[in-house]
Parts: sequence; structure tokens; C-alpha cells
Amino acid sequence: MNDTAVVWIALGTPDEPTPTAVRRFLREFLMDPRIVEMNPAMWRVILELFVLSRRPRVSAEKYRSIWYDEGSPLLVHTQRQIVALKTSLTDAGVDAPIVYAMRYGEPSVASVLQGLADSGVKRVLIIPAYPQYSQTTVGSVYDAVTAYMRSSRNQMEYRFVRSWPTAPGYIEALASKIEEKWDICGRPDFDHGDTLLLSFHGIPVSMSEAGDPYRSECEATAQALRVRLGIDDTQCRVTFQSKFGPAPWLTPATINTVEALGKSGVARVDVICPAFTADCLETLEEIGILNREAFAEATNNKGEFHRIPCVNKDPAFIGEVTRIIQSNLQGWV
Repeated sequence: MNDTAVVWIALGTPDEPTPTAVRRFLREFLMDPRIVEMNPAMWRVILELFVLSRRPRVSAEKYRSIWYDEGSPLLVHTQRQIVALKTSLTDAGVDAPIVYAMRYGEPSVASVLQGLADSGVKRVLIIPAYPQYSQTTVGSVYDAVTAYMRSSRNQMEYRFVRSWPTAPGYIEALASKIEEKWDICGRPDFDHGDTLLLSFHGIPVSMSEAGDPYRSECEATAQALRVRLGIDDTQCRVTFQSKFGPAPWLTPATINTVEALGKSGVARVDVICPAFTADCLETLEEIGILNREAFAEATNNKGEFHRIPCVNKDPAFIGEVTRIIQSNLQGWV
């Protein structure tokens, strides 16, 4: 095997849409101190007694509503991305294999890195599947890699990709997905209030105020996409989704915005989720089902709601990731 490899790291997914599998996944996810900043001992009691006693059953039902025949949507799309990236890297003359790992669940970061080490790899490029940096995503990936490093006696050499919120191919892929939807459904009538929402995964306000740059990187993505589409911030708005717990999170919340737009008489809302590079529970169920239902109720079923797919394996996106990999492998291959 080549002595240099690339690891694409996604968030992760339960192995199956059952309460047991979801509980196992949520325990690992929610015990990450990057996700919940609270005294670990106190949080573990709350997590076990209150969160994991109820949430896995509800979440399992949601997963079942969007589960593919091939398995978890996130896993399926991640595997397809890897197939596309392998072809793209080969075509670009990049002599380094690419594999994927999951920050939570399987295959774990540690198991993938150990497998590479066992096969003779000496140098590893880590690229998190998150365009915008946050301590809850990219920071947590760094933690997982360094935890493995601390456990290893024979260290490999590492490089890390931090973020790429305005990478041209990524912005082009987002625009392509939006325009594909508009080719099918017609362009929104922005002059009469139709709105495009860019729904990013949220983080607690406290994290943002403490220095997490996530919001500013989301705004950078949004502005680059507006320029590409030729629309402004009244037509294309930033919102945040997936709030967890009672603490204040970044606003405006996507579902509150969707409801408010519907009640105000807006006839159409399109939603895309730029922070997610692969469709998953948060895009397929939360946006595609929950937010769709909220807009329908707010408009008495008279409104038009469109969920726009993630970039997944869009050629422009795969090309951009290939260029990012090439740039960061300079001097190695």
C-alpha cells in the first residue's frame, strides 16, 4: 500500500434504526465534551436518566422514516463520495488512497487510523467533511485523531484540513443543486416574498461568544453563494437548525422562520443545508418532513416548500475536494 493516505471523516450514524443502536450512538455523541460543555459527571447522570431514557425511541422512529434500503443515508452518501473521490484523485494523478471514518459510530477514527498504520502508511491527511469550522465538528475530529495519537507508540505523520467555507467548487455545487431544483420547479418569485433559506446546523450561543468562529464561516458561505446566484440577503437568508437542550442557540431558528414566513403569506420557501455535505437525518427528516409540515400548517396547505439536496457527490464538489486534497498533499506525493 502507498505510504500516504487520505481520511475523510464524517459525523457518523447509528448502525440501524433501532432504539438500541440509536442509544449507543447518542451516548458516544453526547458524551463528547466538545458537544456538551458541562461537568462530565453531572452531565452523565442527566444523559443516562433523562435523555437516553426517552430520546432513542423517538429518534429511532425518525431514522426509520428516512432509512434507505442500502442503509443509513449518511453512510450511503459517504460511501458514494469516497467512490467518486477515488476516481477523481486517480484522474488527477494523485497517488494516495482515500478512506472514510466516522467521528461517532463505525468505522471509528481510531480503527481506521490503526488499519492504515498496520498496512504501512506513514503519512495521513485528515479532511473533516465539514466546510465550516466549529469546535463541535472539526475540533472534535482533531480530538479523536490526537486521542489515537496518544495511544500509538509508532506515530504516523499528520496534516489536517481546517475548513473551506468559500471554496469555489463547493459554492458552485451548492448553486448547482439550487438551480437544478429551480429548473424543475421554476425560479422563486423573490419580488413577492418567496425565500431561499440556508439552514446551517446550530451551536449554543455560549460557544459562539467564547470564540467559536462557526457563525462567521456560515455567513461567509452564504455571501459567496448569494453572489454566485445573483440574489441578496433578503431573498437568501441564513437560519440555524437542530437545537438541543434548553440553552440559547444561534438564531434565527429554521423552523421558526419557516412558520413565520408561512403565516406572513409567503407562498414559497426553498431550503438547502450548506453545512451538511451528505444528506442525513437532519436534512431528510428535520427539514424534509418536520419543516415541510410546519410550513404546510402555517399556510393551510397552500404554500410550496422545497427541500434541496445536499452536495453529496456533485461533480463540482468532488472536484473541489480533490483540489483541496492535492494542495494539502504537496511535498508528500
